[in-house]
Amino acid sequence: MRARLSGVTASRGLALGRARVRAPHVVEAEERRLSSEAVEPEIARLVDAIRFTRAELAALRDQLQGALAQEVGEFLDVHALLLDDPDLVSGLVEMIRSGRYAASYALKLQRDRLAAVFSAMEDPYLRSRREDLDHVIGRLQAALQRGTAEDDIIGLAGEVLVADTVSPTELVPMVERGVLAVLVSRGSPMSHSAILARSLGLPMLIAPAEALAAIPDGVAVMVDAGRGEVIVEPGPEDLADLREREAAEAREQRSLVRLRVAATRTRDGVDIALMANAESRDDVARARQLGAAGVGLLRTEFLFLQRTEVPDEEEQYAACRDAVLAMEGRPVTLRTLDLGADKADASGIALPREPNPALGLRGVRLALARPALLRTQLRAMLRASAHGPVRILVPMVSQREEMLAVRRHLRECERELRREGHPVGAHTPLGAMIEVPAAAFALATLLDTMDFVSIGTNDLIQYLLAADRGNDAVGALFSPLHPAVIRALHEILAACRRTRKPASICGEMAGDPQYTRLLLALGLTELSMHPANILEVRAAVRRCELSALRRRAGALLRARDRSAVERAVARL
Repeated sequence: MRARLSGVTASRGLALGRARVRAPHVVEAEERRLSSEAVEPEIARLVDAIRFTRAELAALRDQLQGALAQEVGEFLDVHALLLDDPDLVSGLVEMIRSGRYAASYALKLQRDRLAAVFSAMEDPYLRSRREDLDHVIGRLQAALQRGTAEDDIIGLAGEVLVADTVSPTELVPMVERGVLAVLVSRGSPMSHSAILARSLGLPMLIAPAEALAAIPDGVAVMVDAGRGEVIVEPGPEDLADLREREAAEAREQRSLVRLRVAATRTRDGVDIALMANAESRDDVARARQLGAAGVGLLRTEFLFLQRTEVPDEEEQYAACRDAVLAMEGRPVTLRTLDLGADKADASGIALPREPNPALGLRGVRLALARPALLRTQLRAMLRASAHGPVRILVPMVSQREEMLAVRRHLRECERELRREGHPVGAHTPLGAMIEVPAAAFALATLLDTMDFVSIGTNDLIQYLLAADRGNDAVGALFSPLHPAVIRALHEILAACRRTRKPASICGEMAGDPQYTRLLLALGLTELSMHPANILEVRAAVRRCELSALRRRAGALLRARDRSAVERAVARL
């Protein structure tokens, strides 16, 4: 019977497929006791499952390329660390030996015990890590029952997966196997899974659990994630509408391709710089092909993740140099190391067990605590500046002392390199990511320490609203359209204008065409985004009249709640 369901768009797109309903992420296993002779073989079976799961995660990590290596890799690293957690492994072995439990039941008991520990934690970031635990336990259960479990986890070609949630680590295999769309009841449009789904071009919709529960397994479903709706058992008129929409999207994609060589210019003749976020040569090459004005953010931590040894200066220099050469004279912004929080590394640089990692030793704090590491990075970046324009960006800045310290290291490294006979650029601008509220609100007192500003909206919104975008329980609170976010952006840009310091934005907002008019109205003229979003944002810019947007910007600042901001954005 035909039914129409509504939801929130996480990743736009159209799909028509067979519903594949997956039960919520719970671990069910019947209690089963072993004979004394079966205990040691059962432990060996568990150890084999752990070894298999480790290898599975490592193989998936090796397959990732470009931005996916960063976006998915962080979660794979966390899952690998959980597998090595002595509390998890030794507890399982002890349960099998002392209780003579089957491995699958011991796994359930251990998961329930650790989940209770996570749930009792006061810190919301650590509480949200319980989901990682569930995904790891799910993989181990699948490894213990190798055979049909993989299909239950991932889905099959031609299917629309209906689930409570999906992990970022599941999305790449889903796309590879031909899953057409994902419907989930938990999450937010700014969650890591939603961001990755947009990068992969996988339609994703977030709908109430009771609505998704009404979708029977195996029925035909039509997903229009752009409109935020799902039609169960679509009729002839629905299918005809779908074909019309698909044809229109195909025409739009053809027109976007023609924009590869078009200017990013508003209707009233103002040029807007569209830069690319990148972390590999493939990303940089794609940005160059799409006519990016430069690289607004090159993440350097991709060289460190899943490495037991810290890359030396030569390796870091080669990676930075290659990016600079690939952009053929267009500026490349190199961000210093941003490990910590949810970015795990295997070399031991980041602290392994911080009580509150989102507020811990990360970004510039970690760099200044490891000055030799920072200086190696700065030397590599300065050497790369001899091959083209380079800017150096410092993450997680919260006070002027941090920027002064980094600038002191930068000058010393430059003098060292010149004495050693290495060519370096005549001037390498040093900038700060504004993603900590302290830096945003005290920016006027910091700007003399920096040459440019890059606004990292993902963390800025998270810290402003005290809402972790990866925590489903507060996902609805995480919104770029909260009045506090709008006013923070306005104040940052006003301070930069007063001091004539260039400002750009490199968070998720920059790459979402629905926010392009808003960002231009607030005064931004440089946006940095995933290469996949450049053409859509360019098209959005070319439809704008900047002078009219600026005249209407006051309504954004007068808005008193999110609904009022949304109405003001709609009127831009």
